[in-house]
Amino acid sequence: MVRDPLREEDPPSVDDVLDALADDDARRIVSALSEPKTASDISEECDIPLSTTYRKLELLTEASLLAESTDIRRDGQHTTRYSVSFETVTVSIDEEDDREFEVEFTRPERSRDERLADLWSELREET
Repeated sequence: MVRDPLREEDPPSVDDVLDALADDDARRIVSALSEPKTASDISEECDIPLSTTYRKLELLTEASLLAESTDIRRDGQHTTRYSVSFETVTVSIDEEDDREFEVEFTRPERSRDERLADLWSELREET
């Protein structure tokens, strides 16, 4: 399943975001993602066991901090790549609404290729 925070209807909870960012391994993963990478690449670069890497990637993706994309290969061996899906994360207290914590993301602008991939993905879902 490919997940893209830009297409999600419900934002992540403040707890999910803070829990993900409180994890040392998860922060190392985010720092290592200067470009989209596979779980194996991330595991090797960050020196984190692959099983742990997958758990951390799930944590970060659920918190809308990472996006997943799939590289389609002719041989049928598709590969999932992970990329950072934010430029900034801001946690604040809402002064108007019972002083509850809120989380806000600044997202990078989508490239033409990413927008085309989104369109193709939507078309596939409809057929």
